[in-house]
Amino acid sequence: MKVLRFGRVAAVIAVGAIALTACGTDNATPGSSSNNSGGSTGASVTGTLTGVGATSQNSAMDAWKTKFAAANQGAQVQYSPDGSGAGRKALIGGAAQFAGSDAYLTDSEISDSKKVCGTDGAIDVPVYISPIAVAYNLKGVSDLKLDAATIAKIFHGDIKTWNDPAIAALNSGVTLPSTAITAVHRSDNSGTTQNFTDYLAQTAPTVWTDKASGDWPSALGGENAKGTTGVVKQVTQTDGAVTYADESAVGSLGAVSLKVGTEFVKPAADAAAKAVDASKVADGRGPNDIAIKLDRTTTASGVYPLVLVSYQVFCSSYKDQNTVDLVKAFASYVVSTQGQQDAVAAAKNAPLSASLTEKAKAAIASIKVGS
Repeated sequence: MKVLRFGRVAAVIAVGAIALTACGTDNATPGSSSNNSGGSTGASVTGTLTGVGATSQNSAMDAWKTKFAAANQGAQVQYSPDGSGAGRKALIGGAAQFAGSDAYLTDSEISDSKKVCGTDGAIDVPVYISPIAVAYNLKGVSDLKLDAATIAKIFHGDIKTWNDPAIAALNSGVTLPSTAITAVHRSDNSGTTQNFTDYLAQTAPTVWTDKASGDWPSALGGENAKGTTGVVKQVTQTDGAVTYADESAVGSLGAVSLKVGTEFVKPAADAAAKAVDASKVADGRGPNDIAIKLDRTTTASGVYPLVLVSYQVFCSSYKDQNTVDLVKAFASYVVSTQGQQDAVAAAKNAPLSASLTEKAKAAIASIKVGS
């Protein structure tokens, strides 16, 4: 695997009224687009871009859609937050022009995507980094610390009450009630589930023996709900409930501090970004595919390893130039400093690093009209 060293974004571009020009700048704005050689098209994009996918991107997507439409009067983006798995299926099936996904494409999905995306298939472009919170609703408990093995046992059904000795041992001085634990998981195929089960499989392999998957292990059963909004709502309404969800969406719920090495680390954008800093590009990917293999087992100080890198998945080629221009204009804005700061303002996520931004720009510039 190739190691990526991602530095933090160094500059913030102020939001302003953005107009299309033919100047060929690298500072992507909602109205900028690139042709196949990387230059500016010099013309406004028009049409409707349809996306389906991850609920984690929803707050950021609302900002991106609004800003992009404001800068391009003849263009709009439609996005249906039906889950990562649904998004990838929609793209591969030709029902959407891009997918939002908290998990990168599998090898078989890349192969299947060639039917609609051309010989190079679809590509993963990271656009959104955020911690996944282990979110809970427990009366009288505002600060909760857990390690990976205990979390795995909770969601595996081995720990059934909040005053279990394993939880108490990690929370000295905290009065824990005997309230029954209700563990709530996603009912839909979910990239958040993929990331959460990957964390458990990497950090607590003797407890969590299932492989990482976007589908919850059927043998475990338990309570479930559809989408991030669904699981958060169910936990909010149930004393003693716990789930996993994008930290920006948990609202008033408590968020567990994870044990990392000898420290307990709260979910935060900066701590999540640190988990990506020393990440690796997955083996066997195409030159324009930026699938990131996260190391959840790190013990580095201040790192929050339960993190998701959410992607927008695009075809490497589309059937006509207008679609290519529209896709590239939107995608270029999303990964630009401007677009990333718009997302941070809306979703409190971590922006892409400068290095990762440049890789994303190069991948987007490679999108072309199919032969």
